[in-house]
Amino acid sequence: MAQLKIGILTYHFSDNYGALLQAYSLSQWLMHQGHDVEFINYHPRHVEEGGEFRRLWDPNRTRANLKIAYLKLSRVQHALFGNQAMATKFDAFRHDILRVTGKKLRSLAEVEAYLHTMPQPYDFIVLGSDQIWAASQQFGLDPVYFADFAVPASTRRISYAPSFGRASINPAHALELRRMLEGLDGVSVREQSGAAMAADLIDRQVACVPDPTILLGDFRTLTAAPAESQGHVFCYALRSGQGIREVATHVAGAANAPILSPYNPHRRWREIGRTVFPSPPEWISLLHRASFVVTNSFHGTALSINLQRPFVVVSLPGARRGLNERAINLLEAVGLRHRFIECGDTVAAQRLFEEPIDWSATQAKVEALSESGRIYLRDKLALPAGRERVQPFCEFG
Repeated sequence: MAQLKIGILTYHFSDNYGALLQAYSLSQWLMHQGHDVEFINYHPRHVEEGGEFRRLWDPNRTRANLKIAYLKLSRVQHALFGNQAMATKFDAFRHDILRVTGKKLRSLAEVEAYLHTMPQPYDFIVLGSDQIWAASQQFGLDPVYFADFAVPASTRRISYAPSFGRASINPAHALELRRMLEGLDGVSVREQSGAAMAADLIDRQVACVPDPTILLGDFRTLTAAPAESQGHVFCYALRSGQGIREVATHVAGAANAPILSPYNPHRRWREIGRTVFPSPPEWISLLHRASFVVTNSFHGTALSINLQRPFVVVSLPGARRGLNERAINLLEAVGLRHRFIECGDTVAAQRLFEEPIDWSATQAKVEALSESGRIYLRDKLALPAGRERVQPFCEFG
């Protein structure tokens, strides 16, 4: 395969381990195939920073404007009181490892202008992975993450493992989503449920492919050993501390081991065990050297499987339950659905703590998933100019 110039659009800018590690994984895999790969430095303000208030007088916009206010306040709080040493580690990872350079592009118009002033246009723009196709309360769907903009005639656009974040699509977004998906040269998503939703919308080929962390597989060159000794319980909690605290505490007691939890700038719950402040490579090492992993995160799940660490996934509670779909899809695909437990279920946690995982059986399924991603990318990157039109199908593993 000839060397291609590829631009990736994803959440490379977030101070979030999963976001950065999936971005690293996709770029590394593509570079390992001999391609010239870079991140398009799109950093929209509506993601994490809130964006602009709209129609403050309109009661239909109240919830969206409250979300914007919350994100803006969180941003200020993080800047004033967050751990600056860890923020520096994230910045260094983006600069030194992801090699993100250039001006931040804040809008669709700035992205288009950047693309049309490039001395050599991209052969491909790859969209994904992560939840770039999840509609936010304050902004809705972001057309940039669907490459719904003008590109040079020679540039083709494909997605690799983006997630809708949930198991259903808001009907208000269906027409816009159909139009944007139909403009792509290749469509894949990360979850089986997402592939079914996309296939219902478009008369196109829709593939289920694994998260880039599964695609890449090998993180040995990335790990950086932190000072903490091995044998700890690694607790990676996002969005809620409810239920996962009880499970982590119970497992740590059974293991007679300390709990180490990476710092989360968005945490609104009290500390679980001891907070640590790792870089992304150190985060990988902490997980890899743990005696057990307790998480409610998709990427905590994916990396536990990838690095073959015993683990449980704790259900997110209440209104966040819909976000469990992503981890459940992955666990079902590799035959580990039983490692998902309900919020706070210490009885199930104890049983799974004592139950070893048959990693040989799991690895065969992980390899099949990884191969499906490799097949999809190699096929789409060999696409001739012009868009295909085929009957929809869905494959997963």
